[in-house]
Order: sequence, then structure tokens, then C-alpha cells
Amino acid sequence: MLRKTLLLTLLFAFALAGCAPASTPTEAPAPAPTETPVAAAPTQGVLIAAPEHNLTDGCVAAGEYDASIDYFPEKAALTHTENFSIEYFNNYKIVTVKTPYPGATESVEYVLVQCGTPAPEGFLDEQIIEVPVQTIVTMSTSYLPFLDELGLLDRLVGLDDATYVSNPTVLKMAEEGKLTMLGYGSGVNVEKALELAPDLIMTYGSGAPEYDAHPVLLEAGLKVALNAEWMDTSPLGRAEWGKFIAAFFNKEADAEALFAEKAQKYEELKALAAGVTEKPTVFTGSAYQGTWNVPGGNSFAAAFLKDAGADYLWADDVSTGSIPLAFEAVFEKAKDADYWVNVGFFFTLADVLAADARYADFAAYKNGNVWNNDAKTSPNGGNDYYESAVAHPEIVLADLIKIFHPDLLPDHELVYYRQLK
Repeated sequence: MLRKTLLLTLLFAFALAGCAPASTPTEAPAPAPTETPVAAAPTQGVLIAAPEHNLTDGCVAAGEYDASIDYFPEKAALTHTENFSIEYFNNYKIVTVKTPYPGATESVEYVLVQCGTPAPEGFLDEQIIEVPVQTIVTMSTSYLPFLDELGLLDRLVGLDDATYVSNPTVLKMAEEGKLTMLGYGSGVNVEKALELAPDLIMTYGSGAPEYDAHPVLLEAGLKVALNAEWMDTSPLGRAEWGKFIAAFFNKEADAEALFAEKAQKYEELKALAAGVTEKPTVFTGSAYQGTWNVPGGNSFAAAFLKDAGADYLWADDVSTGSIPLAFEAVFEKAKDADYWVNVGFFFTLADVLAADARYADFAAYKNGNVWNNDAKTSPNGGNDYYESAVAHPEIVLADLIKIFHPDLLPDHELVYYRQLK
């Protein structure tokens, strides 16, 4: 119970700021290989035709491997994120997460080997993952929308917990007992994980031992990949982590097409808002246990506000995480601001005042310009803004433009945002 309370407290702080505070790592990732990867010699025999598409369902048949063939003709091209890369070889690809968790001093590498072909030498066994992955456990709801749009939910066999999931298909799978729940952080149920034996467990790293599941999972010999999407500093950069997930399933072609459509729409909306002559002032979040965390000026939350044609009051700050402030410091800067967004776990204006009567002194409160990103909430309290919105920054941006500049998008109906009454 204590562990869950601690986790919910941390998640609450993250939600208020729209970003994550830095943490001190407690474990360094596996060292990079010191040997040059060398693929095995090709099988001798008949001439094998090179595939026109990535193998998304099966393996290379026994006796048909040819080292001269490129088994990944469909490749990912990364354009917005800077925190992971994919390097392609004929029968394997090296996926590198440059900063896997806050404060990490070394990157982590995963060697994705086309099944039915030999793994390269010079890597640790925990780095070798056969693709396409057939079964996966996800330890964050933010991975689910990417699996959904790639048509891969049928390969989902487990979660950390389904309580705060918003995806209706996943909720139904959980209700029907088709998913195994492994629990959170260092208290993850390793025995259940070993019994389930998934091809891959995708999780995150925080650098705090009580919140990290990967050390104990790796120690048990399970295949684990760290997804650092939550640390990306741009909305499109976060969405591009869909290509990271797709690489484990050889679904790069689908991921490329999906992302290109989102990016085009996002850039069109950004250009539309760039032409405004008046930018309303905006602040975010609310106080929690005496601290008001606001997003740093170089965070993805700040980028959303800027791209929506708003003047974020902490835009000049250079940090990418959250800035902890006292109530009085926020009030001094934001008391006359036009809009207050992402207010936290408040459902009505009365709830806001019940938490602290001083909120009524903000101009945005007096004018009714208080907006929250919780319009899509599951019966158990799961907020879809922290799930499907990660994969759809173009919709979030449209919502914000509709709030700040309604005349620019007269026909858009809000998806993730609502006005507090």
C-alpha cells in the first residue's frame, strides 16, 4: 500500500507539471559492446530473393538465411526526437536510447535480430531481442495507443495494472482475463513475469529504485526495453516514439505513414497559430503539498502552448523538467494571466476553491478561463490525455488553439480539454 501511495504521489506531481522532475540514477545501463558486431556466414544453397517488405509475422525459414540480403527494406527515419536512434544492418538493427532515464550517464542498446537469422557477436544476451516480437507486456499506458494504431493489441499479454487504462479494447481484454497484471516498480511480480514468458517487457526508467522494475526483471533473465518517450521535449518528438515501438515488430512502414500524417497536420496547425497578432498569457498546474510545479520553458508542455499561439509565462526558462515554486511565486507572476490550463485533479471551480481559497484571486479564475485536460476520463479515473494524446499531439494542439483562438478553428470540437464550471 505504501508503494502504491508513493507511486500515485509521484504521478500526481508529474501530471500537474506536464513533465517530469529529474532523478538521480541508481544503476548504470549495460556497457556498450567493445567488439565489432559480426554476422554469421550465409547458408549455402539456392539463390534466395530479398523480401520487398519487413517480415511482420514470421521468421526466415530454416536453411534460407542469406547474409547478403537486407531483411529490413522498410526502415524508420527519425526527424523530431533526438533521444533514440536506429541503425540498420542486413539481419539486425541496433536501437540506442541515448538517455534512458533522468541523470543517466550512458546510453542503452538493443539488438533487434530478425528471427531465423544468427545474432551478431559482441553483445550481452540481455541486449539481444528477436523480432518481430510476438508477445509484449507494457508497463505504461502511453505505449498502448501506438500498439493500437499499429494493429498489435492482439500481441499484448500483460500490463503493470489496468486500473487507469483508457483504451476500451485493452479494458475489455483485462475484464476477460486475457491480460496478466505484474504490478509496479521494484515490487513487480517477477514470478508471474517468468510464468508468462513474454518476448518483451517494455517499461521506463526513473533512476529511483522504488519506481523502476527493469533491474529485477533483467536479473531474472527477461527481455526488457526502456522506453524514454516521457523525457522527450517536443510534442512530435514524443509521438515519434511510436517508431521505437514499431521497430520491435518490424512495423516501420506503418509507423512512418502514421507519423507523417500527424506531423503534417501538427505543422499546419502550428503555422495557422503563428499568424496571430495577440497572444494570451497562460499558466498551468496547481499547488500540491505546498509546491506548485510548472513546466520548464523547454518542456513539451511549454512547446504546446507556444505552438498554439499563447504566451506561456515561464517560456524564458531553459529547463526541460518541472520548476518547483511556492504558491506566492506563481501568484505574483500569473495573477493577471488570461488563461489557466492543466489545473490538475479538479473537476469544478468549486473543487478549486475548496483546495485553496486564494485561487479565486487569479484573473483567469474570475473570468472563467480555467481549462483542464481531463475531458476523456475512464470510470476508474484514468486520464486519456496521458495515454492516447501522447500519440496524437495534433489533436492536443487543435484543442489548445480552439481555446486560445476559437475563430481559427470554428468547427473543431474539443477532445481532451474542457472548461471548468
